Amino acid sequence: MSGYYKDEHRYDDIMDLPHHQSKERTHMSLHDRAAQFAPFAALAGHEEAIEETARLTDEKIMLDETAIEQINEKLYDISQHLSEKRNVSITYFRPDTQKCGGAYLTDVGTVKKMDEVEKVILMDSGMKIAMEQIIEIEEV
Repeated sequence: MSGYYKDEHRYDDIMDLPHHQSKERTHMSLHDRAAQFAPFAALAGHEEAIEETARLTDEKIMLDETAIEQINEKLYDISQHLSEKRNVSITYFRPDTQKCGGAYLTDVGTVKKMDEVEKVILMDSGMKIAMEQIIEIEEV
């Protein structure tokens, strides 16, 4: 059998025969034929899982009592002067829905409404900010 594979002329008898074309089926285009051998996603979602694992999040900063008191004073001041529509910059923590940690975001604008029951600030941009997630408030 090993001699069979070394024989360079083993197909000489069929090399010049005409190529068979089916009379019942149309010839497949090269594009369609190549598509049969195209790569496919054997592990669907694997790439997304790797990207999610690699995505970084920040740890939430735990404020001390003094910082919390200062934020509460600023929130009270804003609530007393809502009609003046002061521009403020609010930096807050948004927890990540997929993993531990989250991101620090800043919204600049005017406070439209403060909901004391829900403990939420509604900005003029439509952003809702949870009061307990605020780490800094500055007037702009």
